[in-house]
Amino acid sequence: MNPKSASNKKTGTHARGPASKPKGADTKRGPSIESLRQEIDRLDLEIVKQLNRRAGVAAKIGELKRHQGMEVFAAAREEEVLGRVIGSSQGPLPQESLRIIFRELMSGSRVLQRAPRVACLGPKYSYSYLASAAKFGEAVEHVPLGSIAAVFEEVNRRNVQFGIVPLENSTDGRIADTLDMFAKLPNLKIRAEVKLRVHHCLLGRGAWGETRRVYSKSQALSQCREWLAKNLPQAVKVEVVSTAAAAEFARAEDNAAAVASRAAAAAYQLNILAENIEDKQHNVTRFAVIGENIGGRTGRDKTTILVRLPNEIGSLARVISPFEKAGVNMTWIESFPTENGENQRDPSYVFFMDLEGHCEDEILKRAIEAARKRCERLDILGSYPRGICVES
Repeated sequence: MNPKSASNKKTGTHARGPASKPKGADTKRGPSIESLRQEIDRLDLEIVKQLNRRAGVAAKIGELKRHQGMEVFAAAREEEVLGRVIGSSQGPLPQESLRIIFRELMSGSRVLQRAPRVACLGPKYSYSYLASAAKFGEAVEHVPLGSIAAVFEEVNRRNVQFGIVPLENSTDGRIADTLDMFAKLPNLKIRAEVKLRVHHCLLGRGAWGETRRVYSKSQALSQCREWLAKNLPQAVKVEVVSTAAAAEFARAEDNAAAVASRAAAAAYQLNILAENIEDKQHNVTRFAVIGENIGGRTGRDKTTILVRLPNEIGSLARVISPFEKAGVNMTWIESFPTENGENQRDPSYVFFMDLEGHCEDEILKRAIEAARKRCERLDILGSYPRGICVES
């Protein structure tokens, strides 16, 4: 026998046996779609069971609150719950999705306890409504009103438990009507804030190039003025009471469009002709939730105060000095002239200030009392948790 042939025969190089599997190949079959769906079904039933168990505990808390005369809404507690839940998540569910899920869960639980009524500016799908839904969820009763003053009055008359009003916009600055009402009704307090990232859309029934009139609220038109001037220079801009009302006009009129939210497009059966048309990408409106009482501490709070000062040299510096000495950071300040009688020669000015901390924190408390002695008037408009930015 040829030694070479024998060697090949021994090693099997001429044999045609079964093909070997690639190194590292998995010999086990993975889960099927059907088995994964069965797992989801099992998890869904367990989730429903736990949700109802949680709702039952929430209902018991509501009963205790009623006996003790406590409010159902507690911004500090809700921020604590959301922070703990979102912080504990390791994915893959996005944090924003978790926030929305638990917002609606707490909204439904509030209904079991005692559903609050929340007044907001404009009809459903206006940005104020979207801010209200972002804070309170869809399960509560949202009461749409025609003006910021009406929201304050409804809360002041106790026809609703809470109101939500725009406070400032990153593009246009302060909302004068809101500051004016705080000056008139300082007994109403800020209970929470909502920072809503506002994305404007151009909505309509016809083609973009056929648009002859663009409806929207004055602030929305202002926030899109450059885009509108560049892309619709021929169109007449018409101010209306809300972006939702603008959508109604656009639906009813030929060759008309509205600057409004994506949610309004679906609600009013309009086409989105263009989206994200705001001139500044970081276009955020800060809303204030108003109610009767000041909320509790969370450890990550801010306090808003109103001070009235005489129109004289150094008056603002004197009232700010105690906060500087105490190391209290001021994050926002706006001035507003007061209405004065004819006998007053020089007008007074009201200043609105945001300060880091809660009014019951000892350092801030002492600084506020020192500032109070240096001005004509000082009102604490609220201490509340610092809000996070949410999408509209």
